[in-house]
Amino acid sequence: MTVLAALLGLAAALLVPVHASAAATPARPADGQGNIGIQLLEAPVNRRDDPRAHLYIVDHVKPGTTIERRVKVSNDTGERRQFELYPASAEIKNGAFTFAPGRTANELAEWTSVAPEKPVLDPHESIEATVTIAVPEDAAEGERYAVVWAQSSVPPDEKHNVGHTHRVGVRIYLSVGPGGEPPSDFEITDLTAQRDDEGRPSIIAQVRNTGGRALDLRGELRLTEGPGGLSAGPYPTGTAVTLQPGETGKVAVPLTEELPDGPWRAELLLRSGKVERTAAAEVVFPEPGSVVSLTLLRAWSDLTWYVVAAALMFAVFTVALALVVRRKRLSAPARD
Repeated sequence: MTVLAALLGLAAALLVPVHASAAATPARPADGQGNIGIQLLEAPVNRRDDPRAHLYIVDHVKPGTTIERRVKVSNDTGERRQFELYPASAEIKNGAFTFAPGRTANELAEWTSVAPEKPVLDPHESIEATVTIAVPEDAAEGERYAVVWAQSSVPPDEKHNVGHTHRVGVRIYLSVGPGGEPPSDFEITDLTAQRDDEGRPSIIAQVRNTGGRALDLRGELRLTEGPGGLSAGPYPTGTAVTLQPGETGKVAVPLTEELPDGPWRAELLLRSGKVERTAAAEVVFPEPGSVVSLTLLRAWSDLTWYVVAAALMFAVFTVALALVVRRKRLSAPARD
């Protein structure tokens, strides 16, 4: 029975999926006089396990809904600063979340307000501000994008011969619709390996957004089973790629120049929020200035694991039933 119990435990374990998540820290660009910053302070209860919701305002609401989010605005310079807090337009274009110049408005920006609007912060002081998004009753279904900016300007004076303006922002991804939130999903459709003219290798993944929400794709690549049993990595992806629903884009993973050509087993993990996808391929890096397409290795999907686990459970219970029946027959008294 000890062996039987072990088999049952193994089968049950196979039915429990493993999930992973990762978080990132928002950048705070520096100017010549120090840093100014803005940071989202809260995420909706139903998104506490979504790393993107701790960086950006990400939500799905019905028409007529009003939501609020708190942000922290900080002045880490050595000077007293006047700030302007305001929303402005953004769009997703060519695989990037693109900011509009100045106070350019779009529909989402017009729904958004920030209070206070013009705080004055002493050196190394920070305040909390409230971002309010009021979606009208007649808002059309779809996802919209904007940015909440914290801007500070320094005019020319005795200390600064030239005035300058700096701003930092928090992105807004707002989906509007009558029902539940559209699902987020993507697939890695192709991998290529290349070396540039200087011989630097990289892996390029082609990714398609198959869901109903925008994605911010980041991840890492590992190389294993290399020449002489070598392993390398993980190598982080380059600049995050942002894709609209239905859009296809490319995610690049730059590698170190001294890597041998191979063969290697390349394993790529990409994620956006809570959604993760993987792809693997055998790779031999080409000559400098060349690109080669890789054949994806078939990976077992979650559904495949569940089917295999269910089959194993069925087999285990069949064996268990057979053992019980056999024992009963052996223990039954013989009849004359």
